[in-house]
Amino acid sequence: MRPPYRDDEESYIADIPALTDDESDARSESRDLHIRTASEASETTPNPPLLPVWLRESAASFKFRWVPLPVRKASRAVATWVKGPVPPRVLRIDPYFPKIQQAPLRLLDHVAPSRKHRFILLIALYAAWFLTWSLMVKHHSTSGYIKGYGRPKNLWCGASFWNQDSGCGLNGNQCRPFSSAHLAFRCPADCMATMLYEERIVGNLSLRYEGLVVGGPNPEEPGSLPVYRADSFICQAAIHAGVITDATGGCGVASLIGSHHNFESTKAHGIESTSFPATFPRSFTFQTLGSSQAKCPTDSRWPTFAVTAVALVILSIFTISPAVFFFSTFVILFFHVGLVSDPPNTANFNEALSKLFERLLPAAFVSFIFYRTSAVPLLTGITAQIEKTVLYLGFAFIGALNNYTFAPLIPIGRLTPHDLAQPGAKLALGIIISIVLLIIITQIHFIRVSGNMPKYLAIYATFGLALIILLVLPGLRLRIHHYILAMIFMPGTGFQTRPSLIYQGLLLGLFVNGIARWGFDSIIQTPAALGESNGNGGGGSWWGAKSPNVTAVVGADASNITFNWGSLPTDTGVDGVSILINDVERWRGYTDEELYWEQDHVTLDRRERDYPGEPEFFRFAWLNGNSAGKYSRVGVWDEKGVWHDVPAK
Repeated sequence: MRPPYRDDEESYIADIPALTDDESDARSESRDLHIRTASEASETTPNPPLLPVWLRESAASFKFRWVPLPVRKASRAVATWVKGPVPPRVLRIDPYFPKIQQAPLRLLDHVAPSRKHRFILLIALYAAWFLTWSLMVKHHSTSGYIKGYGRPKNLWCGASFWNQDSGCGLNGNQCRPFSSAHLAFRCPADCMATMLYEERIVGNLSLRYEGLVVGGPNPEEPGSLPVYRADSFICQAAIHAGVITDATGGCGVASLIGSHHNFESTKAHGIESTSFPATFPRSFTFQTLGSSQAKCPTDSRWPTFAVTAVALVILSIFTISPAVFFFSTFVILFFHVGLVSDPPNTANFNEALSKLFERLLPAAFVSFIFYRTSAVPLLTGITAQIEKTVLYLGFAFIGALNNYTFAPLIPIGRLTPHDLAQPGAKLALGIIISIVLLIIITQIHFIRVSGNMPKYLAIYATFGLALIILLVLPGLRLRIHHYILAMIFMPGTGFQTRPSLIYQGLLLGLFVNGIARWGFDSIIQTPAALGESNGNGGGGSWWGAKSPNVTAVVGADASNITFNWGSLPTDTGVDGVSILINDVERWRGYTDEELYWEQDHVTLDRRERDYPGEPEFFRFAWLNGNSAGKYSRVGVWDEKGVWHDVPAK
């Protein structure tokens, strides 16, 4: 029953038990609200209740109460997401059909139970590979004989008898002899794929992203002798002439025949040559050889690769050591790429071997970093031998053979405006970026669930900051080569998943191909190295980026012509002018030769020609000492004596 209402509450005395000596008076110290922290709660209760957000935010110990609550909530959510699940997931590869995949390991335990026995087997495998592989490489590089001409010289697909622009010096004297000389040669397979990445001028034609074959047989005279300009790629010209095939390469003899005029354009054996309607001082043709006269070994790159692949597959299946598998794959692929599948452009085998070891030592240091940061976390404890071999080793082969896998399919050699102007280049770039972004997203997921996101954010923030610093350096250009891409993305494969097996193998192969073929090309390059011109026409940061602005006056009877380019920009280091006539340097003048020419113009007589009625093609460049800058577009003095001005662009 409810007690009756009382009006005298002030006189009401609450029934509070008295405090005794047996009780603690801790509760009587303060009547203020006390909010326990999570650590205090966990000491008293095994599962402390979670406080509401508003109550946590009102704690006097909160240091960032000036930050708006939505921002604090978003920050906590991001931080929680970055840290990943608690506890983090342990990523490991459990093999499919483990009995089958681990059978090679059980066989090895039975055959070679001790560490000593396994070491002997490993050395025997290395020796068997190296002996077989090296004998095949030696046979391919040193065997062969052409009766009457000797042992053929190994050429790379872009070899020629003439250097670009002024590379052969005044009147081409550095490229003599012009005639009465022979070259026995051997070309590798697949030379039709070689193309010009930088612009090459032939007469008044601009060539880029195609081969270089100037001339050929006269199309109006079947069976006529094919004659090629000396700057043509010898191996492509040999394919065009039917001397060798693109599929297997082959041997031949090129003979220099001196000056030739009116090089015809013809299409033969899948190659369309370029015409040149003027005279060139050096040209060549091919000797007709009998079947018994030439002994030429066939191209052995694929049989040699088979030996390499078999050795690495055996090693991969029978080893679980990350160090043995990783470094064996790296070194064997490096030797194979550098000497067989995609060797650098060298004059002979000894030079190629020297360049290989020059690049191997610094590459080995980088590979050790790859091993410690990426290979050990990925490969330690893996017993899925077949999956490792197919995914890791298979994609390492794909990356190492980049010149056969990606390069022919992707029409982008470098990320330059000229490259992106190729047909299909933008579509290919879009597809590549989409695939890379998808891969990055999937790898981010695995990084997060394994609890390593903070570490990777720090690593890639450092990479990004370094690239930004290099990008803004004045007077330099940032160049991301594919070996640099491998170095950037390799840390993102350092955890045990099947996609990481694919990506790390592919990146290792691309790194090997990039270094063994091209070396450690700089990540930043000068405009001079790239041949860039300044967009404002002021000459850019390279003295030779802008060519002379020339005006011409034809003399009486078209017997001479005067070129005027104004005063020389000596403040940029320019001290002379070079003139190409029909793609050969025919005149150069310097400021210290004041007795012989006026520095702002020169008058040249029309050259005496054995074949009148031919046009002459002129190009101009500034000189700095012995170095020529970028040559201008072509001005034409035609067969009628009329001058056609050099285009502005």
